[in-house]
Amino acid sequence: MRYNFTVLIEQGEDGAYIATVPSLKSCYTQADTIPVLLEKIHEVIELCLEIEDDVPVSAKFIGVQQIEIAV
Repeated sequence: MRYNFTVLIEQGEDGAYIATVPSLKSCYTQADTIPVLLEKIHEVIELCLEIEDDVPVSAKFIGVQQIEIAV
């Protein structure tokens, strides 16, 4: 079976890249470079699929918006 997942990539304050798959519980990893990050998130997705009972149907990706809030 084939799945398509949206992967969010952010860069932490320490410079490391963090990848998260919002549609899978606890599916995230980090690395120092994007190529390594993509390899690692692929492995993590496979592991998450092995343990998830109910894999969600992929939602249609619309976009990402950054919002700044001053408090």
